[in-house]
Amino acid sequence: MKVFKFGGASVKDADAVRNVAKVLGNFANENVLIVISAMGKTTNLLEKLVDAYFNRTDAKYSTFEEIKQFHYNIIDKLLPQTQSHAFDDIENIFIELECLLEAEPDNNYDYHYDQIVSYGEIISTKIVSTYLNEAGLKNRWMDAQNFISTDNTYREGKVNWSLTNEKIAKTLKPIVQKKMVITQGFIGRSSVNTTVTLGREGSDYSAAIFAFCLDAESVTIWKDVAGVMNADPKRFAEAVKISGLSYNKAIEMAFYGATVIHPKTIQPLLNKEIPLYVKSFINPGDEGTTVGVSREKEDQVPTYIFKQNQMLISIASKDFSFIVEENLSSIFSLFACYGVKINVMQNSAISFTVCVDYNEHKCNDLINELEQNYRVKSNSNLELLTIGKYESAEVNKFTEGKKILMEQRNRRSLQLVLA
Repeated sequence: MKVFKFGGASVKDADAVRNVAKVLGNFANENVLIVISAMGKTTNLLEKLVDAYFNRTDAKYSTFEEIKQFHYNIIDKLLPQTQSHAFDDIENIFIELECLLEAEPDNNYDYHYDQIVSYGEIISTKIVSTYLNEAGLKNRWMDAQNFISTDNTYREGKVNWSLTNEKIAKTLKPIVQKKMVITQGFIGRSSVNTTVTLGREGSDYSAAIFAFCLDAESVTIWKDVAGVMNADPKRFAEAVKISGLSYNKAIEMAFYGATVIHPKTIQPLLNKEIPLYVKSFINPGDEGTTVGVSREKEDQVPTYIFKQNQMLISIASKDFSFIVEENLSSIFSLFACYGVKINVMQNSAISFTVCVDYNEHKCNDLINELEQNYRVKSNSNLELLTIGKYESAEVNKFTEGKKILMEQRNRRSLQLVLA
Protein backbone atom coordinates (compact mmCIF):
# COMPACT_ATOMS: atom_id res chain seq x y z
CA MET A 1 0.00 0.00 0.00
CA LYS A 2 1.37 3.40 -1.04
CA VAL A 3 0.50 6.98 -0.11
CA PHE A 4 0.95 9.75 -2.68
CA LYS A 5 0.73 13.47 -2.11
CA PHE A 6 0.16 16.00 -4.90
CA GLY A 7 0.57 19.67 -4.03
CA GLY A 8 -1.07 22.77 -5.44
CA ALA A 9 1.37 23.12 -8.36
CA SER A 10 0.51 19.62 -9.57
CA VAL A 11 -3.19 20.53 -9.94
CA LYS A 12 -2.86 24.23 -10.78
CA ASP A 13 -4.85 24.00 -14.05
CA ALA A 14 -6.56 21.52 -16.37
CA ASP A 15 -3.33 20.38 -18.05
CA ALA A 16 -1.74 19.76 -14.66
CA VAL A 17 -4.67 17.57 -13.58
CA ARG A 18 -4.37 15.60 -16.81
CA ASN A 19 -0.70 15.06 -16.01
CA VAL A 20 -1.62 13.74 -12.55
CA ALA A 21 -3.83 11.20 -14.30
CA LYS A 22 -0.87 10.13 -16.45
CA VAL A 23 1.32 9.67 -13.37
CA LEU A 24 -1.36 7.69 -11.57
CA GLY A 25 -1.92 5.54 -14.64
CA ASN A 26 1.38 3.84 -13.82
CA PHE A 27 -0.12 2.68 -10.50
CA ALA A 28 -3.64 1.76 -11.60
CA ASN A 29 -3.32 -1.81 -10.30
CA GLU A 30 -1.81 -0.92 -6.93
CA ASN A 31 -3.36 0.02 -3.59
CA VAL A 32 -2.87 3.79 -3.41
CA LEU A 33 -4.25 6.55 -1.21
CA ILE A 34 -3.80 9.97 -2.81
CA VAL A 35 -3.66 13.18 -0.77
CA ILE A 36 -4.30 16.34 -2.79
CA SER A 37 -3.87 20.01 -1.91
CA ALA A 38 -5.87 23.03 -3.02
CA MET A 39 -5.38 23.99 -6.66
CA GLY A 40 -2.60 26.41 -7.55
CA LYS A 41 -2.64 29.50 -5.37
CA THR A 42 -6.19 28.90 -4.10
CA THR A 43 -5.09 28.88 -0.45
CA ASN A 44 -3.66 32.39 -0.88
CA LEU A 45 -6.97 33.58 -2.32
CA LEU A 46 -8.91 31.91 0.47
CA GLU A 47 -6.68 33.64 3.03
CA LYS A 48 -7.53 36.92 1.32
CA LEU A 49 -11.19 35.94 1.57
CA VAL A 50 -10.82 35.25 5.31
CA ASP A 51 -9.33 38.70 5.86
CA ALA A 52 -12.12 40.37 3.91
CA TYR A 53 -14.78 38.39 5.79
CA PHE A 54 -13.24 38.97 9.21
CA ASN A 55 -12.77 42.70 8.55
CA ARG A 56 -16.24 42.97 6.99
CA THR A 57 -15.08 44.53 3.71
CA ASP A 58 -16.75 44.28 0.32
CA ALA A 59 -13.68 42.53 -1.06
CA LYS A 60 -15.16 39.26 0.15
CA TYR A 61 -17.66 39.28 -2.72
CA SER A 62 -15.13 39.83 -5.51
CA THR A 63 -12.65 37.39 -3.96
CA PHE A 64 -15.32 34.71 -3.61
CA GLU A 65 -16.25 35.12 -7.29
CA GLU A 66 -12.58 34.98 -8.30
CA ILE A 67 -12.16 31.68 -6.46
CA LYS A 68 -15.34 30.28 -7.95
CA GLN A 69 -14.48 31.26 -11.52
CA PHE A 70 -10.94 29.90 -11.22
CA HIS A 71 -12.31 26.46 -10.41
CA TYR A 72 -15.11 26.57 -12.97
CA ASN A 73 -12.62 27.44 -15.71
CA ILE A 74 -10.71 24.28 -14.84
CA ILE A 75 -13.92 22.24 -14.73
CA ASP A 76 -15.00 23.50 -18.15
CA LYS A 77 -11.70 22.36 -19.67
CA LEU A 78 -11.55 19.03 -17.84
CA LEU A 79 -15.14 17.84 -17.78
CA PRO A 80 -17.03 19.17 -20.81
CA GLN A 81 -19.12 15.99 -21.08
CA THR A 82 -19.75 15.51 -17.36
CA GLN A 83 -23.23 14.66 -16.24
CA SER A 84 -24.98 17.44 -14.32
CA HIS A 85 -24.66 15.77 -10.89
CA ALA A 86 -20.88 16.30 -10.88
CA PHE A 87 -21.39 20.02 -11.37
CA ASP A 88 -24.17 19.98 -8.78
CA ASP A 89 -21.86 18.50 -6.14
CA ILE A 90 -19.28 21.23 -6.66
CA GLU A 91 -21.91 23.95 -6.91
CA ASN A 92 -23.34 22.82 -3.57
CA ILE A 93 -19.91 23.19 -2.00
CA PHE A 94 -19.70 26.79 -3.21
CA ILE A 95 -23.21 27.43 -1.89
CA GLU A 96 -22.09 26.14 1.54
CA LEU A 97 -19.11 28.48 1.48
CA GLU A 98 -21.27 31.41 0.41
CA CYS A 99 -23.72 30.77 3.24
CA LEU A 100 -20.83 30.64 5.70
CA LEU A 101 -19.67 34.05 4.48
CA GLU A 102 -23.11 35.56 5.13
CA ALA A 103 -22.89 34.90 8.87
CA GLU A 104 -21.41 37.55 11.14
CA PRO A 105 -17.86 36.72 12.28
CA ASP A 106 -16.93 36.72 15.96
CA ASN A 107 -13.46 37.67 17.22
CA ASN A 108 -11.89 34.21 16.76
CA TYR A 109 -9.88 34.77 13.58
CA ASP A 110 -8.18 31.35 13.61
CA TYR A 111 -11.52 29.54 13.85
CA HIS A 112 -12.91 31.38 10.82
CA TYR A 113 -9.65 30.82 8.96
CA ASP A 114 -9.98 27.05 9.26
CA GLN A 115 -13.67 26.94 8.32
CA ILE A 116 -13.06 28.95 5.13
CA VAL A 117 -9.58 28.00 3.92
CA SER A 118 -10.32 24.27 4.18
CA TYR A 119 -12.72 24.55 1.23
CA GLY A 120 -9.74 24.69 -1.12
CA GLU A 121 -8.88 21.03 -0.53
CA ILE A 122 -12.51 19.89 -0.62
CA ILE A 123 -13.16 21.53 -4.00
CA SER A 124 -9.84 20.41 -5.48
CA THR A 125 -10.31 16.76 -4.59
CA LYS A 126 -13.89 16.72 -5.87
CA ILE A 127 -12.73 17.96 -9.27
CA VAL A 128 -9.73 15.62 -9.50
CA SER A 129 -11.70 12.58 -8.33
CA THR A 130 -14.44 13.22 -10.89
CA TYR A 131 -11.93 13.68 -13.71
CA LEU A 132 -9.98 10.54 -12.82
CA ASN A 133 -13.15 8.46 -12.78
CA GLU A 134 -14.09 9.75 -16.23
CA ALA A 135 -10.54 9.09 -17.44
CA GLY A 136 -10.86 5.44 -16.44
CA LEU A 137 -8.97 5.59 -13.13
CA LYS A 138 -11.72 4.45 -10.82
CA ASN A 139 -11.45 5.91 -7.37
CA ARG A 140 -13.45 6.80 -4.30
CA TRP A 141 -13.54 10.31 -2.84
CA MET A 142 -13.25 10.36 0.95
CA ASP A 143 -13.45 13.23 3.43
CA ALA A 144 -10.20 13.38 5.46
CA GLN A 145 -12.12 14.96 8.33
CA ASN A 146 -13.85 11.65 8.92
CA PHE A 147 -10.48 10.09 9.78
CA ILE A 148 -8.03 12.68 11.10
CA SER A 149 -9.16 13.69 14.58
CA THR A 150 -7.59 16.70 16.28
CA ASP A 151 -7.95 18.95 19.29
CA ASN A 152 -9.45 22.44 19.00
CA THR A 153 -6.20 24.29 18.19
CA TYR A 154 -7.26 26.12 15.05
CA ARG A 155 -4.62 26.57 12.32
CA GLU A 156 -2.28 24.16 14.11
CA GLY A 157 -4.39 21.15 15.01
CA LYS A 158 -2.79 18.55 17.26
CA VAL A 159 -3.62 15.05 16.11
CA ASN A 160 -5.41 12.63 18.42
CA TRP A 161 -3.30 9.69 17.31
CA SER A 162 -5.18 6.89 19.05
CA LEU A 163 -8.57 7.95 17.67
CA THR A 164 -7.17 8.74 14.22
CA ASN A 165 -5.39 5.39 14.03
CA GLU A 166 -8.55 3.56 15.08
CA LYS A 167 -10.67 5.28 12.41
CA ILE A 168 -8.18 4.81 9.60
CA ALA A 169 -7.33 1.19 10.41
CA LYS A 170 -10.95 0.16 10.90
CA THR A 171 -12.75 2.06 8.12
CA LEU A 172 -10.32 3.49 5.57
CA LYS A 173 -7.76 0.70 5.23
CA PRO A 174 -10.23 -1.90 3.89
CA ILE A 175 -11.35 0.61 1.24
CA VAL A 176 -7.81 1.43 0.10
CA GLN A 177 -7.10 -2.30 -0.21
CA LYS A 178 -9.86 -2.51 -2.81
CA LYS A 179 -9.83 0.82 -4.64
CA MET A 180 -7.80 3.96 -5.28
CA VAL A 181 -8.83 6.64 -2.76
CA ILE A 182 -8.70 10.41 -3.20
CA THR A 183 -8.66 12.54 -0.06
CA GLN A 184 -7.55 15.92 1.23
CA GLY A 185 -4.43 17.15 2.90
CA PHE A 186 -4.24 19.91 5.53
CA ILE A 187 -7.57 19.28 7.28
CA GLY A 188 -8.99 17.34 10.20
CA ARG A 189 -11.96 17.47 12.56
CA SER A 190 -11.98 18.62 16.16
CA SER A 191 -13.65 17.01 19.16
CA VAL A 192 -16.47 19.56 18.82
CA ASN A 193 -17.04 18.61 15.17
CA THR A 194 -15.47 21.71 13.57
CA THR A 195 -12.85 21.82 10.83
CA VAL A 196 -9.25 22.26 12.00
CA THR A 197 -6.24 22.75 9.72
CA LEU A 198 -2.86 21.20 10.48
CA GLY A 199 -0.67 24.20 9.69
CA ARG A 200 0.22 25.97 6.45
CA GLU A 201 1.47 23.51 3.80
CA GLY A 202 0.21 20.72 6.06
CA SER A 203 -0.75 18.29 3.29
CA ASP A 204 2.64 16.56 3.58
CA TYR A 205 1.86 15.96 7.23
CA SER A 206 -1.55 14.54 6.30
CA ALA A 207 0.15 12.05 3.97
CA ALA A 208 2.46 10.97 6.81
CA ILE A 209 -0.49 10.54 9.19
CA PHE A 210 -2.34 8.34 6.70
CA ALA A 211 0.82 6.34 5.95
CA PHE A 212 1.51 5.72 9.64
CA CYS A 213 -2.03 4.52 10.34
CA LEU A 214 -2.26 2.46 7.14
CA ASP A 215 1.15 0.84 7.72
CA ALA A 216 2.02 1.99 4.21
CA GLU A 217 5.13 0.72 2.45
CA SER A 218 6.11 4.25 1.35
CA VAL A 219 5.07 7.87 0.89
CA THR A 220 5.78 9.79 -2.31
CA ILE A 221 5.52 13.57 -2.49
CA TRP A 222 5.18 14.63 -6.13
CA LYS A 223 6.72 18.05 -6.78
CA ASP A 224 7.61 20.31 -9.69
CA VAL A 225 11.30 19.88 -8.80
CA ALA A 226 13.65 16.92 -9.26
CA GLY A 227 13.76 16.20 -5.53
CA VAL A 228 15.13 17.84 -2.40
CA MET A 229 17.72 20.41 -3.42
CA ASN A 230 20.56 21.63 -1.23
CA ALA A 231 19.43 25.23 -1.88
CA ASP A 232 16.71 27.18 -3.66
CA PRO A 233 17.71 27.05 -7.37
CA LYS A 234 16.18 30.50 -7.85
CA ARG A 235 18.70 31.94 -5.40
CA PHE A 236 21.66 29.63 -5.77
CA ALA A 237 22.72 28.74 -9.31
CA GLU A 238 24.95 25.91 -8.09
CA ALA A 239 22.09 24.09 -6.32
CA VAL A 240 22.19 20.30 -6.64
CA LYS A 241 19.72 17.54 -5.92
CA ILE A 242 20.27 15.50 -2.78
CA SER A 243 19.71 11.84 -3.63
CA GLY A 244 19.60 10.53 -0.04
CA LEU A 245 18.79 12.02 3.37
CA SER A 246 18.55 10.51 6.82
CA TYR A 247 15.33 11.13 8.71
CA ASN A 248 17.13 13.37 11.22
CA LYS A 249 18.71 15.55 8.54
CA ALA A 250 15.36 15.91 6.77
CA ILE A 251 13.67 16.94 10.04
CA GLU A 252 16.38 19.52 10.64
CA MET A 253 16.14 20.96 7.12
CA ALA A 254 12.35 21.12 7.24
CA PHE A 255 12.34 22.79 10.66
CA TYR A 256 14.66 25.53 9.46
CA GLY A 257 12.58 26.30 6.39
CA ALA A 258 13.25 23.87 3.53
CA THR A 259 9.90 24.18 1.76
CA VAL A 260 9.97 20.83 -0.04
CA ILE A 261 8.91 18.95 3.12
CA HIS A 262 6.59 20.08 5.92
CA PRO A 263 8.41 20.02 9.31
CA LYS A 264 5.98 17.57 10.96
CA THR A 265 6.05 15.06 8.12
CA ILE A 266 9.10 13.03 9.01
CA GLN A 267 8.47 11.95 12.62
CA PRO A 268 5.50 9.60 11.94
CA LEU A 269 7.46 8.00 9.10
CA LEU A 270 10.57 7.64 11.25
CA ASN A 271 8.57 5.86 13.96
CA LYS A 272 7.65 3.09 11.53
CA GLU A 273 10.67 3.44 9.22
CA ILE A 274 8.47 4.26 6.23
CA PRO A 275 10.62 5.66 3.40
CA LEU A 276 9.70 9.01 1.88
CA TYR A 277 10.33 9.68 -1.80
CA VAL A 278 10.34 13.19 -3.23
CA LYS A 279 9.88 12.94 -6.98
CA SER A 280 9.04 15.08 -9.99
CA PHE A 281 5.56 14.86 -11.47
CA ILE A 282 7.08 16.36 -14.62
CA ASN A 283 9.59 13.51 -14.98
CA PRO A 284 8.08 10.73 -12.85
CA GLY A 285 10.62 8.17 -14.01
CA ASP A 286 13.54 10.07 -12.49
CA GLU A 287 15.07 8.87 -9.23
CA GLY A 288 14.27 11.87 -7.01
CA THR A 289 15.28 11.96 -3.33
CA THR A 290 14.94 9.18 -0.78
CA VAL A 291 14.43 10.20 2.85
CA GLY A 292 15.19 7.41 5.28
CA VAL A 293 18.71 6.34 4.37
CA SER A 294 21.30 5.87 7.11
CA ARG A 295 23.40 8.87 8.11
CA GLU A 296 26.45 7.14 6.61
CA LYS A 297 24.75 6.96 3.21
CA GLU A 298 23.22 10.44 3.06
CA ASP A 299 24.70 12.95 0.64
CA GLN A 300 27.44 15.01 2.29
CA VAL A 301 26.79 18.34 0.60
CA PRO A 302 26.41 21.84 2.06
CA THR A 303 22.82 23.01 2.47
CA TYR A 304 21.54 26.58 2.28
CA ILE A 305 18.06 27.24 3.65
CA PHE A 306 16.39 30.65 3.53
CA LYS A 307 13.35 31.40 5.68
CA GLN A 308 11.51 34.62 4.92
CA ASN A 309 9.16 36.82 6.94
CA GLN A 310 11.07 36.55 10.20
CA MET A 311 10.92 38.75 13.29
CA LEU A 312 13.69 39.30 15.84
CA ILE A 313 12.41 39.91 19.38
CA SER A 314 14.77 41.03 22.16
CA ILE A 315 13.53 40.85 25.74
CA ALA A 316 15.23 42.47 28.74
CA SER A 317 14.18 43.07 32.32
CA LYS A 318 13.01 46.59 33.12
CA ASP A 319 15.30 46.85 36.15
CA PHE A 320 18.35 45.37 34.35
CA SER A 321 18.28 42.27 36.56
CA PHE A 322 19.38 38.96 35.10
CA ILE A 323 17.23 36.98 32.69
CA VAL A 324 17.36 33.68 34.55
CA GLU A 325 15.31 30.52 34.81
CA GLU A 326 12.30 32.11 36.47
CA ASN A 327 12.04 34.77 33.77
CA LEU A 328 12.61 32.27 30.97
CA SER A 329 9.85 30.03 32.28
CA SER A 330 7.27 32.81 32.06
CA ILE A 331 8.60 33.98 28.69
CA PHE A 332 8.39 30.50 27.14
CA SER A 333 4.88 30.10 28.54
CA LEU A 334 3.78 33.25 26.73
CA PHE A 335 5.30 32.10 23.44
CA ALA A 336 3.43 28.81 23.80
CA CYS A 337 0.20 30.57 24.77
CA TYR A 338 0.25 32.75 21.64
CA GLY A 339 1.49 29.98 19.36
CA VAL A 340 4.62 31.83 18.25
CA LYS A 341 7.33 29.42 17.05
CA ILE A 342 10.94 30.08 17.95
CA ASN A 343 13.47 29.26 15.23
CA VAL A 344 16.66 30.49 16.91
CA MET A 345 17.33 31.83 20.40
CA GLN A 346 20.19 33.40 22.30
CA ASN A 347 20.44 34.23 25.97
CA SER A 348 22.77 36.58 27.81
CA ALA A 349 22.77 37.70 31.43
CA ILE A 350 20.41 40.62 30.83
CA SER A 351 18.55 39.77 27.62
CA PHE A 352 16.86 36.99 25.68
CA THR A 353 16.66 37.23 21.89
CA VAL A 354 14.67 35.02 19.53
CA CYS A 355 14.00 34.77 15.81
CA VAL A 356 10.41 33.73 15.06
CA ASP A 357 8.04 33.27 12.14
CA TYR A 358 6.17 36.56 11.88
CA ASN A 359 2.41 36.41 12.22
CA GLU A 360 0.80 39.82 12.63
CA HIS A 361 -2.00 38.72 14.95
CA LYS A 362 0.06 36.41 17.16
CA CYS A 363 3.30 38.40 17.37
CA ASN A 364 1.69 41.76 18.11
CA ASP A 365 -0.43 40.27 20.89
CA LEU A 366 2.61 38.47 22.30
CA ILE A 367 4.72 41.64 22.33
CA ASN A 368 1.94 43.61 24.05
CA GLU A 369 1.81 40.95 26.77
CA LEU A 370 5.60 40.83 27.17
CA GLU A 371 5.81 44.61 27.49
CA GLN A 372 3.83 44.47 30.72
CA ASN A 373 6.87 43.02 32.52
CA TYR A 374 9.84 43.46 30.17
CA ARG A 375 11.53 45.89 27.84
CA VAL A 376 10.95 44.59 24.32
CA LYS A 377 12.54 45.51 20.98
CA SER A 378 11.58 43.96 17.67
CA ASN A 379 12.60 43.99 14.01
CA SER A 380 10.42 42.53 11.28
CA ASN A 381 10.76 41.71 7.57
CA LEU A 382 13.95 39.74 8.22
CA GLU A 383 15.43 36.56 6.76
CA LEU A 384 16.86 33.52 8.52
CA LEU A 385 19.69 31.74 6.69
CA THR A 386 20.74 28.29 7.89
CA ILE A 387 23.88 26.79 6.34
CA GLY A 388 24.81 23.17 6.98
CA LYS A 389 28.35 21.86 6.51
CA TYR A 390 29.40 25.39 5.70
CA GLU A 391 32.63 26.89 4.41
CA SER A 392 33.46 30.41 5.52
CA ALA A 393 34.08 31.53 1.94
CA GLU A 394 30.56 30.56 0.93
CA VAL A 395 28.96 32.66 3.68
CA ASN A 396 30.12 35.93 2.14
CA LYS A 397 28.03 35.26 -0.97
CA PHE A 398 24.84 35.54 1.05
CA THR A 399 25.72 38.28 3.53
CA GLU A 400 27.26 40.86 1.20
CA GLY A 401 25.32 44.12 1.45
CA LYS A 402 23.19 42.80 4.33
CA LYS A 403 23.27 43.48 8.05
CA ILE A 404 23.72 40.50 10.37
CA LEU A 405 21.45 41.03 13.39
CA MET A 406 22.07 37.66 15.00
CA GLU A 407 24.59 34.86 14.50
CA GLN A 408 24.74 31.38 15.93
CA ARG A 409 27.21 28.58 15.18
CA ASN A 410 27.60 24.98 16.20
CA ARG A 411 29.66 22.08 14.91
CA ARG A 412 27.25 21.34 12.09
CA SER A 413 25.61 24.59 11.06
CA LEU A 414 25.65 28.36 10.96
CA GLN A 415 22.52 30.48 11.37
CA LEU A 416 22.26 34.16 10.49
CA VAL A 417 19.37 36.58 10.89
CA LEU A 418 19.71 39.10 8.07
CA ALA A 419 18.18 42.53 7.45
